[in-house]
Amino acid sequence: MLNRRNLLLGAGSATLAAGGLSALRASAGVSLEINSRETGFDFGGGLTQGLVSTADGAPPPVIRLKQNEAAQLRFTNGVDDYSTVHWHGIRVPNAMDGVPYLTQLPTRRGEAFDYAYTPQDAGTFWYHPHCVTMRQMAHGFTGILIVEEEEDPGFDLDLLLNLKDFRLGNEAELLDYFTPRGAARGGTLGNVMTTNWQRAPRYDVPAGGLVRLRIAATDTTRIYRVVLPDVDGEIIAWDGHPVEDPIPWPSREAPLFLGPGQRVDVAIRVPDGGAPLDILGMHGLEPMTFASLNPTGTSLGRDLAELKPLPRNPVTDFDLASAERRDLIFGWSPDGMIPNNGLCGSVEYTFWSINRDPWQGDASGMGPLANLELGKSYVFRLQNESPNDHPIHLHGLVFKPISSNQRKIPQNWTDTVLLHKNEIVDIAFVADNPGDWAFHCHVIEHQKTGLSGYIRIS
Repeated sequence: MLNRRNLLLGAGSATLAAGGLSALRASAGVSLEINSRETGFDFGGGLTQGLVSTADGAPPPVIRLKQNEAAQLRFTNGVDDYSTVHWHGIRVPNAMDGVPYLTQLPTRRGEAFDYAYTPQDAGTFWYHPHCVTMRQMAHGFTGILIVEEEEDPGFDLDLLLNLKDFRLGNEAELLDYFTPRGAARGGTLGNVMTTNWQRAPRYDVPAGGLVRLRIAATDTTRIYRVVLPDVDGEIIAWDGHPVEDPIPWPSREAPLFLGPGQRVDVAIRVPDGGAPLDILGMHGLEPMTFASLNPTGTSLGRDLAELKPLPRNPVTDFDLASAERRDLIFGWSPDGMIPNNGLCGSVEYTFWSINRDPWQGDASGMGPLANLELGKSYVFRLQNESPNDHPIHLHGLVFKPISSNQRKIPQNWTDTVLLHKNEIVDIAFVADNPGDWAFHCHVIEHQKTGLSGYIRIS
């Protein structure tokens, strides 16, 4: 049985991680090698070729770093597309953020780019390309990145669930990864939903043990509605940060919404035995199973009270009394210009905009959405004027949603907030990381067809 001691063995080597994913672990002075390549995989209906991963015939490995320890990661591009790597949710120096033209030039086939940063926040994050983003992500290049706490919180098992769908034809071939109709609406959904590239996998978990369940939505489009089993448990972290404002345990009647880019960490006390525990998604009339947890072995007799509380990450608190406000409106595009994304895959459509000004592409040279002063507090009012949901992601910083015109929104630190139809959400943060930071919808079709931009902190 997997446990905390044998999840990862050996610095920088690929090993087995809970959930059947391979894993890479950083160590001081050693550069992790992350090499993208085209590969194939059988999702259960025959071999699908043309997938993009950083492992042969397998999903991208889990990367494990340590809080406050320097990490070096060398990315070598092995696909014909240009590419970069963005470390979603990690507060890195601006030059390490992986956004083409804004922070670095795109990396061509056979070339390498060295990323180096010291993660200040512990939690669940992920990595993906930010150039030719739709194709490479839709075809599989979405990997989990974990920053371990300096002190072990005391789980018996750390289980990762990477939720991602694919669009496949009857012969297991890849279909078009997006459609104009989908891009102009909620996005183009896949027809094969996977967890760690598996369909409804079952994982053995220690009976009577304490499991840390890390669930990440790395899809390009799909908004997940997650239902957790009726067991002793608690949601302990949201988008990489310990929960301060409690999040209710999700049920079929009130599932947990998890938009593209978002993550949730759950502590579960596994029953002493019995039937498998199903992690469900509410899609259509009947729920579907993302994964099942099978209690095995003699009960460990653990109790949730034995866990150490997750320590607060070093986030600077904002001052609402002095905060300046900025208004950002997300809606349709007022014209039909074609974005200029340079080497990063321009598309032929513009459907979306921020403040009615569509993003003209990575290589367009557009100015910032807002100029902010380093160290000051700000409140951004995010207004969704469309009938579609938008997970809005801010690079390089974290913020707290502080109000909504539709719901009681948990006030927890995050990097991505899901705006519902016609919703207005105020977010607050301190502009404490200098540079140009991308700010966009993480439905990638929306991002690439206008709903994108950046803020400047100086």
